Amino acid sequence: MCGIVAYIGNRDSVPILLEGLARLEYRGYDSAGIAVVSRSGDLRVRKVKGRVPELAADVPARLKGSPGIGHTRWATHGEPSDANAHPHSCGPIAIVHNGIIENAEELRAGLIAAGAKFSSQTDSEIFAHLIAAQFGIGSDSPAERAEPGDRGEAGDRGEPGEGAGRGEPVDLEEAVRRALKSVVGTYGLAVLDARHPDRLVVARNGSPVLLGIGDKEMFAASDVAALVRYTRQVVHLDDGEIATLHADGFRTSTLDARRTTKQAAVVEADVASYDADGHAHFMHKEIHEQPGVVERVLRGRLDDRFYTAHLGGLNLDPREARAIKRVKILGCGSAYYSGVLGAQLIEELARVPADAEPASEFRYRGPVIEEGTLYVGVSQSGETYDTLAAVQEVKRKGGHVLGVVNTVGSTIARGVDGGVYLHAGPEVSVTSTKTFTATATVFALLALHLARIHDLSPADGRRITDGLRKLPEQIAQILAMEEEIASLAKDLAHYPGMFFVGRVRGWPVAREGAQKLKEVSYLHAEAYPASELKHGPLALVGPELPTVAIVPDDELIEKNLATLGEIKARRGRVLVVGHSAPDGELADNVLAIPKNEHELDPILLSVPLQLLAYHAAVALGNDVDRPRNLAKSVTVE
Repeated sequence: MCGIVAYIGNRDSVPILLEGLARLEYRGYDSAGIAVVSRSGDLRVRKVKGRVPELAADVPARLKGSPGIGHTRWATHGEPSDANAHPHSCGPIAIVHNGIIENAEELRAGLIAAGAKFSSQTDSEIFAHLIAAQFGIGSDSPAERAEPGDRGEAGDRGEPGEGAGRGEPVDLEEAVRRALKSVVGTYGLAVLDARHPDRLVVARNGSPVLLGIGDKEMFAASDVAALVRYTRQVVHLDDGEIATLHADGFRTSTLDARRTTKQAAVVEADVASYDADGHAHFMHKEIHEQPGVVERVLRGRLDDRFYTAHLGGLNLDPREARAIKRVKILGCGSAYYSGVLGAQLIEELARVPADAEPASEFRYRGPVIEEGTLYVGVSQSGETYDTLAAVQEVKRKGGHVLGVVNTVGSTIARGVDGGVYLHAGPEVSVTSTKTFTATATVFALLALHLARIHDLSPADGRRITDGLRKLPEQIAQILAMEEEIASLAKDLAHYPGMFFVGRVRGWPVAREGAQKLKEVSYLHAEAYPASELKHGPLALVGPELPTVAIVPDDELIEKNLATLGEIKARRGRVLVVGHSAPDGELADNVLAIPKNEHELDPILLSVPLQLLAYHAAVALGNDVDRPRNLAKSVTVE
């Protein structure tokens, strides 16, 4: 979940690295650093505990050069500190790494026995020593001693050597290849050698790495966000691939040195997609982008002749779709909760059994892959490690897998049998908002598509297509309620926590609402099925614990009102999110939102809870876009 950026070319790399890291900071923000080959040919490393602006303030104005690598970190091994920040170096070798080395302790012990001296607690530093060892460079080499008074910088460059114990010269690519063969784990890796400033080497296994092609310059990054200011021509590395970059091009190969051929793709995003456009936070901007996002999701996908949905990327003909006996949706976090909502839509409309499961648990329980089951992997980034591993487990056992992802060309998108892109645009805030709504809308389209192939009538198909077309305007109406929601959030933020309850259609809404609140406000939030409240959780209800109740106007409204009565009987404060105010004194506050079709109401009911969480976090003075302990793209297990 760290951000990597690298540059080689005729320009000064420092501003390119710093800007790239600023755009990648949502991937990790507890420390940051850069390593640059200076104009005098020395390796210069600057790194700090803290965020990219603190790094920028620490970089001397005199530091100029190319090539360079940079990193913004989300800690997995070792607490945030200057020493644990990347890049890590050994002599003239510097590396940045995203991922986890599973055999780190074994490798570290062997390197220490051979004379290596480590300066950090991280597993990543092992890469620097492993690669340096291929050149016969050890920790006692003068190349590794920092210049006096120059924090975090390495001085002398050292000299090329022979392969450690092998007797033959190696170049940087071969040294990286040999080092990687001893590593068990995941990595997105970028490496430079100050003795050879004409090249960079990058490698990928389980953590994303993509190359950016410029005019006599090359870039590498873990996310296209770092590249869009300079190029939109990108190449995605596959697992087990290594690339050597020169200013005028690149070559790719496998770990066993077989050459591979890569085709560049043009990315959709541009620089403006990563600007806040006057909003105080990216989360606020992305919440307000949702009417346009849903319009894009629906564009060209609704069929008014047969009242169904066109989803050509599924790669399923009607006969194959009708043969589906069950749907299993796999995702993590908000992607999982959107899957719960999606499974409910599929069961309700298509009458096909469907459920959702956390992808992080799926492969560890030895899942039975059933013939006739359609598996769906959901990931905004398309790189979520747990979801990718679950998809690969299904594929390995012969299952049919679709992907619902936002990022074109991502690993999950390239590894599934078919799928649907969200086209929601980049989501920069760590907390998912517009991609949750977009994913839920895609699941409504998938449910409609399957339902019309099964037994949903044309009349009901028309009812759902009409309802889908209403969503963008209805979301805009909810967003117009922001001032009212902000006032409520400011009041509720003074409580220590909240319950969220919902029944059937309201249950996944309650779960996602609780997730949003805890992510950004740090208030304790729990979600329960409304029917389960009296089976234990009711013991906690009282004046000090408000309840957010999801109460749509549907066939279960009387049962939901009975739940509100139970809460009010214990003097609990109640905020109802629904379509109308309940009679009597069953609610202290009501957020009445526009009504759609029963099946589609959960998509709308989730939107005010996003605003509630956002404004509670603002009222508490939290860093909304970068909540503590979290990062956007979870590419480690």
